[in-house]
Amino acid sequence: MKRIVKITFIFSALALFLASCVKDLDTTPINPKQTTNVDVYTSVTNYKEVLAKCYAGLAVSGQQGPAGNPDISGIDEGFGEYLRAYWYHQELPTDEAVIGWNDQTIKDFHNQTWGSSDVFIAAMYYRIFYQISLCNEFIRESTDAKLDERGFSGQDRTDIQLFRAEARFLRALSYYHALDLFGNVPFVTENDKVEKFFPNQISRADLFKYIESELLAIEPLVAAARTNEYGRADAGAVDFLLAKLYLNAEVYTGTARYTDCITYCNKVIADGYALDSKYENLFLADNSFNNEVIFPITFDGTKTKTYGGTTFIIHAAIGGSMVPLDYGVAGGWGGTRTTSAFVSLFPSQKSYSPKPKSTKSYPVLYVPGSYQGWDPTNTSTVIASVKSDGNYEGYLYFPDANTSFKICQNPNWDVNWGDNGADGTLDPGGDNIQAADAGYYKLNVNLNNLTYTLVKTTWGIIGDATANGWDSDQDMTFDASTGLWKATLDLKVGSIKFRANHAWDINYGDTGLDGILDAGGDNIPITVAGNYNITLKLGVPDYTYTIVQNSYDHRAMFYTDGQSLQIKDIGTFTDGYAITKWKNVTSSGAQGSDQTYCDTDFPLFRLADAYLMYAEAVLRGGSGGDLGTALNYVNAIRTRAYAGDTKGNISQSELKLSYILDERGRELYWEATRRTDLIRFGEFTGGSYLWPWKGGVANGISTKSQYNLFPIPSADITANPNLHQNLGY
Repeated sequence: MKRIVKITFIFSALALFLASCVKDLDTTPINPKQTTNVDVYTSVTNYKEVLAKCYAGLAVSGQQGPAGNPDISGIDEGFGEYLRAYWYHQELPTDEAVIGWNDQTIKDFHNQTWGSSDVFIAAMYYRIFYQISLCNEFIRESTDAKLDERGFSGQDRTDIQLFRAEARFLRALSYYHALDLFGNVPFVTENDKVEKFFPNQISRADLFKYIESELLAIEPLVAAARTNEYGRADAGAVDFLLAKLYLNAEVYTGTARYTDCITYCNKVIADGYALDSKYENLFLADNSFNNEVIFPITFDGTKTKTYGGTTFIIHAAIGGSMVPLDYGVAGGWGGTRTTSAFVSLFPSQKSYSPKPKSTKSYPVLYVPGSYQGWDPTNTSTVIASVKSDGNYEGYLYFPDANTSFKICQNPNWDVNWGDNGADGTLDPGGDNIQAADAGYYKLNVNLNNLTYTLVKTTWGIIGDATANGWDSDQDMTFDASTGLWKATLDLKVGSIKFRANHAWDINYGDTGLDGILDAGGDNIPITVAGNYNITLKLGVPDYTYTIVQNSYDHRAMFYTDGQSLQIKDIGTFTDGYAITKWKNVTSSGAQGSDQTYCDTDFPLFRLADAYLMYAEAVLRGGSGGDLGTALNYVNAIRTRAYAGDTKGNISQSELKLSYILDERGRELYWEATRRTDLIRFGEFTGGSYLWPWKGGVANGISTKSQYNLFPIPSADITANPNLHQNLGY
């Protein structure tokens, strides 16, 4: 079972009712069984199951699955799920994501034109405080006095005290989200009575101090890093959240705490986490127990069904010509893409060969011979008629000299041709055809006049993108095990073609750039200089090729087939590159357990982020770290990004704050960090950094600084006289 924290919900009156919450969005936790605290908190098992509900509040939105019995009434269970709502707030207002739907005010996020009555903002706000209420209730019911009253001792008492520390962490996490998104918010802890009242508003600076004090207090109380059950918080998660809090302290309080950030980054890094060798593994259906992940929000397609979480992230990113099953789901929702500004963070494309359309089923002839055991049923040794006009061609590899073969109409010997007299004319039942030398041959057969040609070929690449230009070929090498011609070349900006035997008699280009080679076709463009691995696949038509940059940033996971780079209309899915980072497919290529609800966990905290926080804090003047170590951490991330190649590494002179912001984008995109990062760098609002459709204008415009915070929902302001709205709303 993937999900270690057992989610069998047992409810007490769970109950802190925030009186400031309005009638049309009642956040009183739904309590279908009407159980009481006395009924629930009777065993350590029951305590753990209530704690599981606190964890589950980050992943699911109700009691029974994707919809139908919600935690919070008045909110759509899909967009009201915690992670989905948080993702909206952190990604949609930035350069990393747009969404094409017309759901209510959803496009106001990217336009940065939202207001205090926005239903999506209200969904996030009330989800945060529902989560806090769950944790408060658990903490309230696990005091020493309560445990004494209920007779808990020994290991049971120790376990419940550990659970209590974890609930305090989860509450601190939600208060951190409130601090970051809303600033000055209502404040309630376990010390407030369970009754209807108007919570007081805490200042952003004081809430920072509270979160800090809670995390410092529970750090020695939670499990040591990497020792707790998967999906549960430990000291690594606590230290990471402290580092994140200190990194943003100047935004939250006006006072920099970069030295403290370095201190807690060092603690996290010393805990034994390690970068996964493959970046893509972090976002697949079997990413459970990945040693880079410090704290995940866990999902299971059969046990934690939701229209939020990674189910939303994966489905919403699929549309256009994308094939949903390639991403482990049965269908796409055609919503989210990225902007050209984000794409530009990656220095080059990784490939110039479009993914070919599926090869058509052409009529074929069979070519049995001594090179393949005289087997006419072997479908790998055939030639095809692309135009179905009686003209057949293909390429065959003969490993030995004096290879003999014949032509068969079907995968049997009933109708076959040879060549009596070796004159290039086919004779029914004729003599074996001979290839004198070993090698790679092009065979053409015309059944209309019963003729054939057999030409031995070697292959090369020619063009002004190569070192020799159009004057001579760069030779390719044949790999008999794969049937591919291969070359590794440095290419310049320009174009290339493939040709045989250092002559133009047989040559291929790609007319229409559809990934399928055409005889005498158009030149293949190369628009970025670099070192490339090039393959040529001939054999039976269609003929295809790949031109893949040998050293490139593998984090650039864009789907471009049929997608335009520029966004003319946010509502059109094919405007803007699609993102393929998240999948409901395992690292071995297997589908997730369900093709609607996804297994992929969300790595909320991971080691690469700690490395980047450390580097940024050093560059911002924090003490206790050094530039050399910061550079090593950044280059470790980049070496992984370049599949183990150090060609993407940077020098110390290149390690600047602006570089860190860009690198955070490349490493952490669509992981719900971008808005916070842009604000910290002063690039979120205003006009110093513009991206497409910022401010609702195609080229982007300056926006007001009020949007650095989201408003407290107007209904809560109306209901609670203790609350004051954020500036500008």
